[in-house]
Amino acid sequence: MEDLIPVRRAILSVSDKSGIVEFARALASLGVEIVSTGGTARALSDAGIAVRAVEELTGFPEMMDGRVKTLHPAVHGGLLAIRSDADHVKAMQEHGIDPIDLVCINLYPFEATVAKPGVTEEEAIEQIDIGGPSMIRSGAKNHRFVAVATDPSQYETITTELREHKGRTTLALRRSLALAAFERTSAYDSAIASYMGGRGDSERSETLPQRLTLTLERVEMLRYGENPHQEGASYRETAATTLSKSLVDARPLHGKALSYNNLNDAQGAVALAVDLLRFARERTSAVVVKHTNPCGACIGTDTIGAIDHALAGDPMAAYGGILATSGTVDARCAERLCAQGVFLEVVIAADYTQDALARLRERWANLRLLAIGNFADVNMPQRMFRSISGGLLVQTPDDVRLDVGAWEHRAGPALDASALRCAGGVWLMCKHLTSNAIALGGSADGGSVMLLGAGAGQMDRVSACRHAIDKAGERVRGAIAASDAFFPFPDGPELLIDAGVSMIVHPGGSKRDEETFRLCEQRGVTCLTTGTRHFRH
Repeated sequence: MEDLIPVRRAILSVSDKSGIVEFARALASLGVEIVSTGGTARALSDAGIAVRAVEELTGFPEMMDGRVKTLHPAVHGGLLAIRSDADHVKAMQEHGIDPIDLVCINLYPFEATVAKPGVTEEEAIEQIDIGGPSMIRSGAKNHRFVAVATDPSQYETITTELREHKGRTTLALRRSLALAAFERTSAYDSAIASYMGGRGDSERSETLPQRLTLTLERVEMLRYGENPHQEGASYRETAATTLSKSLVDARPLHGKALSYNNLNDAQGAVALAVDLLRFARERTSAVVVKHTNPCGACIGTDTIGAIDHALAGDPMAAYGGILATSGTVDARCAERLCAQGVFLEVVIAADYTQDALARLRERWANLRLLAIGNFADVNMPQRMFRSISGGLLVQTPDDVRLDVGAWEHRAGPALDASALRCAGGVWLMCKHLTSNAIALGGSADGGSVMLLGAGAGQMDRVSACRHAIDKAGERVRGAIAASDAFFPFPDGPELLIDAGVSMIVHPGGSKRDEETFRLCEQRGVTCLTTGTRHFRH
């Protein structure tokens, strides 16, 4: 297979004109003939660069508002011809087709267009590029002879190689560019399919489609995966429906590089903080997560109070954890985070004041500080994925809206609105624990709601009750207990009641629910059923 291939003719047609004049000038200085279209040709000509219009190549003018201009054998024959094949060379000679050795295309801005608020379907459709992907694919298929540029970041690499090799490209570069080209066209088609499939009026619009196409771009390599001997990386969704506010796009303000576990735990902390904020919009939320489980959480009246109660939920477990707060970290919050006995790996907040940043940077050399913006606008996943042998498990997120007014009162004293709202907060905290899960929580100063103890990831619900009671200690007396699924027997509720809880919230649905209801009624404990299970594995 040929290695060094001279570049004598290039076709340039770009929507993003960043660096294109400089790139074309470099090509021209190496004796490359430049063919171009429409706006690109005008930009190059205005810069004093000699340009051959594509219609000179094809013998046809651009037509149909630019929809048809490069879809012609003179273009694709020049890109696809195998130069070492005598029949291909003969066909080129018979039909007056000149070889094209380099194609530089970046596509119509479809993704940027459909991301704009209020964009119409007509506007979106007109940004579906046809000729561009066709030329990219033709050139990439024939990368034995053709170099394909699809991004301005590649221009310098290409021109450097051309200068080093006297106007020729290496096979290694052409292969690398071809890979990038096919990745780009794949992402482009995926964005279009996502847009078309996501439209409410589409007959095939569905959350879990028959054919699921995912396009992700790597954001960064992580320090390591779940363990130091595993590799890890973070990726960003590039589908047209992806919003900009997400954990992947959080602004890093301080600290060493993130690991896989850091981001995994950070997602858990942010997810609960967002859930709590959406439940109690006028409040501030703070969450501490350790190994994907909340060990502290609070709906507070202000950021300092929410952080304080979240750290106090389980100080031992919080050591080395991840904290997320929907508020802005100010100087008072920074001092609390710098207090003796506090050690965190990551802090994620809506924002930080300058004096808070200065204090935290001074105290902690490696603490990762991330700013994510308004938590109410954070983009939660539309689908949840888990790898299995040979494929993926996919499900929609557990994002059912919490309506405490729809809960059923099954036993014990009735509740006022304040107590019911407190129970809702504890129920959400339980939702984010690994199953089997029990959360113990209650009210704190100023009407705050905080997590007091948790039993998570147990093989049986009774053990989850014991763990939660042990974590809460004396604070269990008068606490609210929430269970992510029904109690199959009344043994778990009996443990909780003996420990001193005043209320039990669970989905209901067990054949022995009545035994639990009778127990609660006899012991004067309020029992509420939600009708919704929240398993998390």
